[in-house]
Amino acid sequence: MDFVTGGILCIGLLLLLMGTGLHIGLCFILSGLIVATLLVGLKSALGLLGQVWYFSVATPTWACIPLFILMGDFGAIGGFAERAYRGVNAFCHRLPGSLGVATCFGCAAFGAISGSSIAATVVFGKLAMPEMNRYQYDKTFSTACIASAGTFASMIPPSLLFVVYALFTQQSIGKLFAAGVIPGLITATVYSLSIIYRVRRNPRLAPRSTAKEEGFSPRVKREAVIRMWPIFVIAAIVLGGIYSGLFTPTEAAAAGALVTLFFGWQQGDIRHLGLVTGAMKDSANTTAMLFLLNIGALFYSRVLAMTRLPVEVSIFVQTMEVPRIITLLIILLILFFLGMLMVPIGIYAMTLPIFFPVIVSLKYDPIWFGVVCLKMMEIGAVTPPVGLNIYAMKGVVGKDISLEDMFRGIWPFVLCDLVVLGFLILFPEITTWLPNLLFD
Repeated sequence: MDFVTGGILCIGLLLLLMGTGLHIGLCFILSGLIVATLLVGLKSALGLLGQVWYFSVATPTWACIPLFILMGDFGAIGGFAERAYRGVNAFCHRLPGSLGVATCFGCAAFGAISGSSIAATVVFGKLAMPEMNRYQYDKTFSTACIASAGTFASMIPPSLLFVVYALFTQQSIGKLFAAGVIPGLITATVYSLSIIYRVRRNPRLAPRSTAKEEGFSPRVKREAVIRMWPIFVIAAIVLGGIYSGLFTPTEAAAAGALVTLFFGWQQGDIRHLGLVTGAMKDSANTTAMLFLLNIGALFYSRVLAMTRLPVEVSIFVQTMEVPRIITLLIILLILFFLGMLMVPIGIYAMTLPIFFPVIVSLKYDPIWFGVVCLKMMEIGAVTPPVGLNIYAMKGVVGKDISLEDMFRGIWPFVLCDLVVLGFLILFPEITTWLPNLLFD
């Protein structure tokens, strides 16, 4: 068997194993191991797996993943999402669909602490959904709004997906974090404008509440904003430490987790040790799952690189007489469909070894491409049949609404994401301006 055929077989085996329902981390390991054995023998294949198993994790950068997860768990139990939501809602209550707008910008603020879109969806589902039900919001509209806004935690730094992208492509985590700030805020703004427009056209989606009902006096507004100060401090410590060069990403994650725990205790939301140990256990379980997935994904990408399939694809693309924008759109279309079927890390492992050399050869900025890739992952997080954020939201609302109705409600928000994606492609400076300013 020649090596390129081995690469094609590697992809085919992965898809076949995934179809059996096997854990995706094991799918990566088994498909890579089978193909590596056929190409170089079992002993060499096991040696490669052992090297990846150890050396891929024995780097300081990997330590930031469990620390950022722990920081997000402390943020979830520390009441920071509630502070973000109440603070933003105090200023949005006069707008049509005010609770939806508050959810969008509240998720953006909470994203500065939690790097997990699923965690943000669950927390804001428990926080915002009762309020939306109290004011008789349309449930299809409200669940789709919360699930879609939860994806902001992936774009707003610190983002776990940016860390994973950096590990696969050897890019700067700090630059990727900086590159995600403006696109994340733009997405929240576009979502909010869409909500306001839709509610004005169809007030039944979100019946308006008056300022008197909400009781948002100037004093209440001021107090709601002041209560958000721990979020700003934590974001300044983590991101400011990275951008100033004071912290490495791992050190920033450790500082962020410690400060989040301290503020949660100081504000009285983390009242006993059981909450802390519970958060640590949850983060350990999540870390174990992610590490198995990441190790399998990295091993798979090494085997795929060994087959030279990515190189052959890159050479083929360079010889094609088509504008580079056409190649980019084909790549994005593939990512869009994969996002409907796979988890983000799996998509990164399967596609980046092939697509990243192509993007570099076409002279696209790799930091910009990281943001574009993550935008495609955000879309995949809410689109059927996988739509992990939708399933997370379903776990919050229970039997109050069907999955079909929830998926039906997400398409206006997907359209908003596609509009933002179009702007990122047409104006890449939106993504590259801030990292260039901070690091160059």
